[in-house]
Amino acid sequence: MPDYSPDEVRDDFVPKADYLDREFHELEKENLWPKVWQIAAREDEIPNPGDYIVYEIIDDSIVVVRGSDGMVRAFHNVCPHRGTLLAEGSGNAKQFVCPFHGWRFGTDGRCVKVIDRQDWGDRLAKGDTDLAPVQAECWGGWVWINMDPGCQPLAEFLSPMKEMCELFEFEKLHPAWYKSVVVQANWKTTLGAFTEFYHVQTTHAQMLTYTNDYSVSRMMGRHGWISYTGGTGLPVGRSPRLPPKEVPDYREYLFEYAEQFKNDLAAMQTERAYQATQRLRTEAEADTPALEVAGKWGQFIYEAAIESGAGWPDKLTPEYIAESGFDWHTFPNTVFLHPAIEAVLWYRFRPYGDDHTRCLMDIWSLERFAPGTEPKIEHKTFDDWRQGDFPLIYQQDFLNVPKVQKGMKSRGFKASRPSPIQERAVANFHRALRRFLQDPHAEDDLQPEVPVEIPSAE
Repeated sequence: MPDYSPDEVRDDFVPKADYLDREFHELEKENLWPKVWQIAAREDEIPNPGDYIVYEIIDDSIVVVRGSDGMVRAFHNVCPHRGTLLAEGSGNAKQFVCPFHGWRFGTDGRCVKVIDRQDWGDRLAKGDTDLAPVQAECWGGWVWINMDPGCQPLAEFLSPMKEMCELFEFEKLHPAWYKSVVVQANWKTTLGAFTEFYHVQTTHAQMLTYTNDYSVSRMMGRHGWISYTGGTGLPVGRSPRLPPKEVPDYREYLFEYAEQFKNDLAAMQTERAYQATQRLRTEAEADTPALEVAGKWGQFIYEAAIESGAGWPDKLTPEYIAESGFDWHTFPNTVFLHPAIEAVLWYRFRPYGDDHTRCLMDIWSLERFAPGTEPKIEHKTFDDWRQGDFPLIYQQDFLNVPKVQKGMKSRGFKASRPSPIQERAVANFHRALRRFLQDPHAEDDLQPEVPVEIPSAE
């Protein structure tokens, strides 16, 4: 098997083997998924004692359950007797009962009944019949699991993303909608399309009328940070890629921003934020300076959230918001966009079963709701994105990704050549992944981030 050295990856060079080789997938099966922290569920999915949800990653099935004591735990979803799966999907159970021979297990994993236990005499030692535990911790409203008992603590694993984002109070967000879709591409191919903004200028060209789209990407240990170069994390403003056009009314950028996010993304903007943006039509004049308009815009959104009872993170500062960026890739398989503060778009990518040519992409539109007003969400899964009534921006991405996967198979394509400035997080991910596959327990020895000089346009 090839050694897939991390030294083969450069900031502007990623070998295509990472996306195409079955051997690479087999290495991930052995050294990535069983040994890395990954999101298994949203805490919203298991709010009550006995609530459980099954998370599957290739050949492993994990049941995540809230116990009678309120604690969240995770176990390998197999009966220790003959290996039968105990649970499917989600539900509520006081005990897990094996459908094959009737062994029973508490929500704390302890075996509470073995049919005809006397048959074994003293052959079953204490703990032999309990469910095999999986490490589970909660952060940001998510349940993270790790099958490796020797892994680093979750807080260390998530650093520095955790410190740079925890004041946003992700744990107080709830799904406005939740969809999953099978994509005809490797999970890393698909993830890569959502780990950079360089593609906006072509794939989502309709956004350029209100988006100053040049971006910058940073290495954050194993993780990646992506934002725009304006310093605020928000790209509002006409793209310099378009012919110059004087727009004396800055409000027009915000109106179009609000309309396109409402219609073309259906996420990263609450309905009350959309309505708050409309206040600018009557409470700000057309010639109001841009900074003043932006200040009123933020004020109106904040006031709407407070008035609704949804609240607002009270420790955020403009400096913290700017430094936290726009988009994070959290190693290995989650991406989230959070500039709206009260509305966050979150993605998870994983192989579709044991098929390295397809992946399952999970999409959560998370919002901050007043307590008791959270909508009841039906999780929908689609075999094809065309079945899912996805808004325009998703459609544009879903059209591209399978073309990338197929195109990389060409003998004329040798390697991916990402931008070392705008797509730096993509290369950083592949370098970090190869290092992790070599030694999951090695300290994260990635080089510290060195500021990148942004070149002037030609």
